[in-house]
Amino acid sequence: MRDYIIRTARPDDIDAARAVMLDTVYRDFGTGYVPHWHGDIIDPAAAYLAPERHTLLVAVEQGSGDVVATAALDARGPAHPPNPREVAERFPSGTTAQVRRVYVRPEHRRRGLARRLVAELVAFAEADGGYRAVYLHTDPSVPGAEDFWRSLGKVVWDEREDAGGGQGIVHFEIPMGR
Repeated sequence: MRDYIIRTARPDDIDAARAVMLDTVYRDFGTGYVPHWHGDIIDPAAAYLAPERHTLLVAVEQGSGDVVATAALDARGPAHPPNPREVAERFPSGTTAQVRRVYVRPEHRRRGLARRLVAELVAFAEADGGYRAVYLHTDPSVPGAEDFWRSLGKVVWDEREDAGGGQGIVHFEIPMGR
């Protein structure tokens, strides 16, 4: 059985974390790198390590020391557009902790890493004291994504139910423990 350490990313983890993220957007999403959507992937240190209320977590396989999963959180709420106006108003920047980049390499999936990473992100948001909500959105066409997020949070907006289907994105709120 493999053992993993979940911890805040350090500067020497950035290249490996970026590789996990880029591999995911190319392999699992099929979009490849899109600057408008994935700018934080190119410079995760500036996006998540430098800002005080942001964080980037990594899962490191013990023994090999390889970074095998990532998860990030920042204080930027969902923007309108492209997200529905109601979602952007419900989750404003500054008081919303947005979960991002929860990615696990395929050979390390189904071991509870994503769930552990998200629990750590929620704990980070709670400890911050300034966040009122934890928000995320997912593309339900990614295998397993919608079911995973439904197991952790509640759907607040499903764009597939909008006239024309919107972007097809599902928006979630993860409950905070307080």
